[in-house]
Amino acid sequence: MVLQLAPEEKKMLNGEYGKAAQKSMEIIIALGEIYGAKRLIPVSSVQIAGVSYDNLGEAGLEYLSEMAEDGQTRVLTTLNPAGMDMVEWKKHGISRDFAKNQQRVVDAFERMGVVTTCTCTPYLIGNLPHYGEHIAWAESSAVCFANSVIGAYTNREGGPSALAAALTGVTAEYGFHLDENRVAQVKYEIQAELKGTNDFGLLGQVIGNRTGKAIPYITGVKKVTTEELKSFSASIATYGGIAIFHMEGITPNRTTVPEKTEVVTKKDLRRAKTELDDDEAEIDFISVGCPHASIKEIAEIANMLKGKTVAEGKTVWITTAKPTKDLAIKMGYYDQIEQAGAYLVADACCAVAPLKGRFKGLMTDSAKACFYARGKNKFKTEIRTVEECIREALS
Repeated sequence: MVLQLAPEEKKMLNGEYGKAAQKSMEIIIALGEIYGAKRLIPVSSVQIAGVSYDNLGEAGLEYLSEMAEDGQTRVLTTLNPAGMDMVEWKKHGISRDFAKNQQRVVDAFERMGVVTTCTCTPYLIGNLPHYGEHIAWAESSAVCFANSVIGAYTNREGGPSALAAALTGVTAEYGFHLDENRVAQVKYEIQAELKGTNDFGLLGQVIGNRTGKAIPYITGVKKVTTEELKSFSASIATYGGIAIFHMEGITPNRTTVPEKTEVVTKKDLRRAKTELDDDEAEIDFISVGCPHASIKEIAEIANMLKGKTVAEGKTVWITTAKPTKDLAIKMGYYDQIEQAGAYLVADACCAVAPLKGRFKGLMTDSAKACFYARGKNKFKTEIRTVEECIREALS
């Protein structure tokens, strides 16, 4: 099937808007043809993953530099977390060589007109699509949140395809851009009380592991906060590759309710927690903010740390977006956190920073953080409430 291109799209493909736009159009058309798309559609915003130099390396940086020679974004575009706080990296133990290379990456994006706010929660800092809007996002947790909680339309883009959408303003119409591919396939009845980001992370782990990529319809959740929904979105995307879910009475999308029903009990959540709790984990690293912490979470943590001191031998990261950190500075939360000996880290997170070999054991409220801590950094892990994480930091 040959994609039908609009006149402007043909001009980009023919190189009339430069090499980067031409290369981007070739990428988008190739994906569209692979997945049987009939046309390209405009997107209103883009979120690009693959920002940490730890993941990109020189090959990835060379590609970005090449695209930055004449590439310019056509829509609002933001970045995923980098490997460090772009301002305060020195005091977080990041090497000068890594910092230099990470800055080169961010500079390349900036030359293309990308808003270099490095966060996995773009919807908290100004890149907020509305219901029914088509976007091209790459960060898995944000994709799941956008499709499910906001009701926007996006596939889970790769780094190159997201950049291609940013430089052309279009994407191919396939996958989750089509209503027929957003219908629930299995029903989950939750027979357990859920409280806090850690419980919703465990729920995402249970459903993700059971379901694979089948779209879940979830009942029995009476009340949930934005912070708990971002935790759930991150976990279900990490453990199941799920890009959309329906939560009865919570999320805005409408779907038929599947007949096939699974039950999740407190016992299932306890089993999931046991799987993430390593025996004899020696906790020397505590991290909250995966996905990035909201200003509400930072305020609560600042209050817990006020007038207290982090124990010797413990490192504490509260990771967030730079605009949120700036607000925390204005409100005095940054001083409360840092004076206690913890760090409020912008731009980065424990999943993409170069931390291997620096710590032995991670305690976190995030099921996603546990996954990457084990797989990438070989840390032992424990999942706890935010309150328990801070208590551990002080003990």
